[in-house]
Amino acid sequence: MAINKKSLFEDEDIELAEFAKALGHPARIAIMKVLAQRNECICGEIVEVLPLAQSTVSQHLMELKKAGLVKGTVSGVRSCYCINWDNFKRISSLFGVAMKDIHLGEETKICCD
Repeated sequence: MAINKKSLFEDEDIELAEFAKALGHPARIAIMKVLAQRNECICGEIVEVLPLAQSTVSQHLMELKKAGLVKGTVSGVRSCYCINWDNFKRISSLFGVAMKDIHLGEETKICCD
């Protein structure tokens, strides 16, 4: 049986990896951009501006919602989604810290080129 070694990493790194996984498809990035532009959106409106089927958009929205990046409500046949700005600020902060930590290595780089 395989052992999950995620617990050996810092909580912030695990959280950042989960967010990155949720954003790891160009359709999800595009959906986030549409939601940011409109600040609230019906799923059907997203389908109108993306080259994806309704079912595909719905699957991507479910992944974004599961990751906490999107909030949504369903009322009958209408689904309304918007960005979860609190979690979006969190991911932005986590990415910023991680990139800063990685960038520090540039100052003392010994590279193979």
